[in-house]
Amino acid sequence: MTTTRPDAERNAGTGIAGIVLAGGLSSRMGCDKSQLRWQGRTLLSHMQALLLDAGADPVRISGNHPALGGIPDMVPRCGPLGGLHSVLTSLADGPAWVVPVDMPYLDGQLLWQLRSAGRSACAVFAGYPLPMLLPVNHTSRALLAAMVSDPHGPRSLHSLQRRLGVVELPLPEAAGNCLFNCNTPEQWKELAQ
Repeated sequence: MTTTRPDAERNAGTGIAGIVLAGGLSSRMGCDKSQLRWQGRTLLSHMQALLLDAGADPVRISGNHPALGGIPDMVPRCGPLGGLHSVLTSLADGPAWVVPVDMPYLDGQLLWQLRSAGRSACAVFAGYPLPMLLPVNHTSRALLAAMVSDPHGPRSLHSLQRRLGVVELPLPEAAGNCLFNCNTPEQWKELAQ
C-alpha cells in the first residue's frame, strides 16, 4: 500500500481536511505518546506528514502542541470528543480525515478508501473507530457540543459515529496491521521492533 492519493486527485484540490488526535493524557503509556520517536521523527510529526502526503489541507492537531499549531481542548478531560469539538471550530464545512497519533502503520491509501464513502458520510473500517472520515458541518458540531457538555452522557467515538449514521467499510485483507495503535509500553516495544 502507498501513502499517496490516487492519480486522479493528485493535481486537484482534495477538499478534505485532516485532524490528528494528540491531546490525550497517555496515562497507560506513562509518557506523551505524541513525542515518541518513530523512523527519525515524533509520532505526531509522522501522522501530520501522513495526512499532508495524502492530500489533506488544512491539517489540524488536537491538543496542547503550540509548536505545531495545536488546538487545546476547550472542554478538558473529554477524550477524543473534546479534541474534535475544539478542532471543528477552526475548520470550514466539508469532510475531514481523523487519525490518532498512535497509529504509525496507517496508510494513506486507506484514508482514500474511507473517502470513497462520500463527502457527507461518517465512515470507518468495520471494528475500528479510527481512522474516520468525519463530515464537518452544523450537525456534527452541534452533536459534539452536546456530547461534551453532558457529563453523564456517552463520550465515545462509537457513540458519536452511531449518532451520525456511520458507514462501516470492510478492511482490506492487504491492510494487515495498518490499524494497530499503541497505548502501552509493551505495545510500543512490540511495534518498535
